[in-house]
Amino acid sequence: MAEKWRMIRPFFLILALHCLAIFLYTRGFLLTRTELSSFSHCSDASPCSHPLNSTSHSDPFRGRDRDHDQRCWTRPAVDRVVIIVLDALRYDFLSPSTFFEEKKPWMDKLTVLQRLAAKEPLSARIFKAIADPPTTSLQRLKGLTTGGLPTFIDVGNSFGAPAIVEDNLIHQMVQNGKRVLMMGDDTWLQLFPNHFKTAYPYPSFNVKDLDTVDNGVIKHLFPSLYQDDWDVLIAHFLGVDHAGHIFGVDSMPMVQKLEQYNSVLEKVVEVLKDQSGRGGLHENTLLIVMGDHGQTLNGDHGGGTAEEVETSFFVMSLRSPPPYVSSILDHSTCKLYLEGEMMCTSSMQQLDFAATLAALLGIPFPYGSIGRVNPEIYALSGGTWDGQWTEMRNQEHCSDLEEWMQNYINVLCINSWQVKRYIDMYSSAAVIGLPSEDLHHLGELYTQAQANLSNSTSSTCSALTLQRQIDAYFDYLGSVAKLARSAWTEFNLILMGAGLFVMILSIFIQLFTILRVNNLLELHYLVPGITSNPFRLVSALALVVIRAASFLSNSYILEEGSVASFLLGTTGILNLWSSIRTQKFTIEEPAFLFLNIFVRFGIMIGQSKKGVGSTSLNAHFLSSLDEGYTVWLILLEILPILVLSLLAFLLFRWISNSSSWRGFKYFYLVGVVGTYMLIVFHWISESNLLAIPLMLQDMGKNFAPRIVYAIGFGLLVATMLCQNVNQKGRASSPIEQITAATVAMLCAWSPTILILLGRQGPLVALVYLLGAWCIIKSQRGVQMEAKNGKEALVNDPISIAQWSLLGVCFFFYTGHWCTFDGLRYGAAFIGFDEFNIVRQGLLLAIDTFGVLHIIPILSLPLIVTLNHCYSKHSQVKANLFLVLTQVFMSYGLITALTTTFTIICVTIQRRHLMVWGLFAPKYVFDVLGLLLTDVFICFASLYYY
Repeated sequence: MAEKWRMIRPFFLILALHCLAIFLYTRGFLLTRTELSSFSHCSDASPCSHPLNSTSHSDPFRGRDRDHDQRCWTRPAVDRVVIIVLDALRYDFLSPSTFFEEKKPWMDKLTVLQRLAAKEPLSARIFKAIADPPTTSLQRLKGLTTGGLPTFIDVGNSFGAPAIVEDNLIHQMVQNGKRVLMMGDDTWLQLFPNHFKTAYPYPSFNVKDLDTVDNGVIKHLFPSLYQDDWDVLIAHFLGVDHAGHIFGVDSMPMVQKLEQYNSVLEKVVEVLKDQSGRGGLHENTLLIVMGDHGQTLNGDHGGGTAEEVETSFFVMSLRSPPPYVSSILDHSTCKLYLEGEMMCTSSMQQLDFAATLAALLGIPFPYGSIGRVNPEIYALSGGTWDGQWTEMRNQEHCSDLEEWMQNYINVLCINSWQVKRYIDMYSSAAVIGLPSEDLHHLGELYTQAQANLSNSTSSTCSALTLQRQIDAYFDYLGSVAKLARSAWTEFNLILMGAGLFVMILSIFIQLFTILRVNNLLELHYLVPGITSNPFRLVSALALVVIRAASFLSNSYILEEGSVASFLLGTTGILNLWSSIRTQKFTIEEPAFLFLNIFVRFGIMIGQSKKGVGSTSLNAHFLSSLDEGYTVWLILLEILPILVLSLLAFLLFRWISNSSSWRGFKYFYLVGVVGTYMLIVFHWISESNLLAIPLMLQDMGKNFAPRIVYAIGFGLLVATMLCQNVNQKGRASSPIEQITAATVAMLCAWSPTILILLGRQGPLVALVYLLGAWCIIKSQRGVQMEAKNGKEALVNDPISIAQWSLLGVCFFFYTGHWCTFDGLRYGAAFIGFDEFNIVRQGLLLAIDTFGVLHIIPILSLPLIVTLNHCYSKHSQVKANLFLVLTQVFMSYGLITALTTTFTIICVTIQRRHLMVWGLFAPKYVFDVLGLLLTDVFICFASLYYY
């Protein structure tokens, strides 16, 4: 027992060091932006003009139930706002297909908004809204309402959004008497508890459900439009986002959802226009239809690609502005609309939404907002063109356009003052403020803009002078946003350096442990160690370093699966060359190269789509087939079942022939075969080719997966108990016992992983088994005899590197990648319709890391034992656990080396444009993978030793 713990202790020491290193580095790298506790108030004094207290001039569009005598930053320009959020609304969902080179099936579905923008260009317009990554819903809602930039660390809160504690739009609305009505995504209620006058929330994380949230919104939306008990209405639809996650953009469910939204919006516009006349309920209402982020063609979002950050924004004022508004609008992007008319679109930053809406509602800007009031959206509201807006109305010859520009300058003055106030406060309150030279430059821009303010609002009206003042404020506000995007993150280099130092220290300890075991093997047991073949050792180390060094390039990170496949093929060529050179050629070497070609094509397919749930293998392909391809449809449904049956047969043969765990093997046979049958039942219940009773469909979709999870967990517990009994009984040789224990462990995990992988699972498992078998059998060409001439267990460094690379390749082969939009969220809901953060988080983790870490680590002993399973040599039995220790430590070293290089690359690229969109997610995935590797190595050492 003492000898056993002497071999196990290093694994736990490495785990503790890695936890410390990751904790220190993460605290230094993934810091949240300092959230100030300050809030804006109407009473805050700014150096700018304010709206008149007096209402002596006629104001025919004065809002009902509004206190105009209250002095605030800007005068209200709208009475009511209807905000319809269509989650994951891509820009090409709304913009006409004539604006793009090629028309796609999902284009031109929201025709009602396109017609409004084309036929009523003075009051309605389409914008391309640019979001800031990360593009998860939590960050986007937080950014939209606070007017600040999102922070990367909040991605982890996307499944359990905390309440926003800093100043935000919703808080300002409530504090200034606005009645807010919310319906739809319940994330709003988590972010803003106790803020809404009325709320109709619906659970948002069941991505398989395309209709519950949307139907709930529709149920309450139309009756609410006829009521006057709200000032701001927020309706958040989720169907498009969920359709993208499950089926992708190019799918019939996506088209159907967009068509449904078009019908809803058409009715909304009709209701608003019917009541927009003088004295009507919506005479001065602003309609906003917007997305919170975009999505890739596969329905993913979270990163920073153009498809993810570009979303749509439509605004329409029910009170039309005068014709002069045309001179404010951007006409640089004007093309022919579908009906032959010209239509113009514009671009905006989502960062500007909070400030713009606050200015239109006449409420203070959120204290932390760094956006600017968008001139086009502000001008489209007819209320901003009313006269008597500033205290300097002594101009007698100013046109309506020049008066509007003077009013807009006043709004920008308040906007710039508020931003400067926040930046100054942030620099003094934050642990690490903004760079002093940048603050000095911003101060100069602000001072210059303020110095010119008196000239621009003098008695002599000049559109050119007024435009210069607007440009001066734009320069200041644009510089602030640029500085915030480039230098906002507070990197603590001391903590980052400490974390990196501990990581490097752990690597040296791992190397020391490997060499110490190596010396014991060579000196005590007189067998060659892992260093006995320097060429293979250097080759394996070079492959690991090459892969790790590729993380310095964002392009190579994007192609990580292809890089891993290339290196895996290189190891196959090395083995083939070695077998030819030593005249020990086996069929496994060329077979492995052929399998690698197959895996390479699978990786290309996996990177082109993200499969979800049980439809992961062929859902996207099936959606493109019609009834004329019935044979292909049947084949794609039957093939996974046939492959799964082959896997069950192979396991049956192996377990039946095993002499270990005599009575328990029948328990495994029943359990594994039973779960495989349940998986087939689950697939059949989701098939569209068979007419299955509704009750059986429900049982297959939800009940069967739950039984699979339960049996899998039961097999896992039984496996550990049986191993403990067998260790005490010593019913068979240690090598045969560990081989049987490894197969039993894989049997316990395989049902859950297979059902989560979906119909691609059996093929993945079969190819994985063949690849592993080739790696194991290829070792025969490099096995060396002990110095005493007897057979001995010898570690091959290239085989261990191949084992690691094989897991990486199948991670990408199954449609994963190292970004948050690479998570297959639908897999977490297989067997469940309701959301539970612990349960769904566990299933998502198993799906994500199953083929990358769990299966490779738990099957590692096969590298050592399978070639010697029935060996009778005492030398083989004696050094078994030392060799296993060296294998586990070597595998952990490979993972630690790649993670250390990831940390180094992230440190170097911390100011890179793609740091939050690519490098930081890669860091998160790798450190989580490293911790999981350490945990499972510790578990495996306790289980096998």
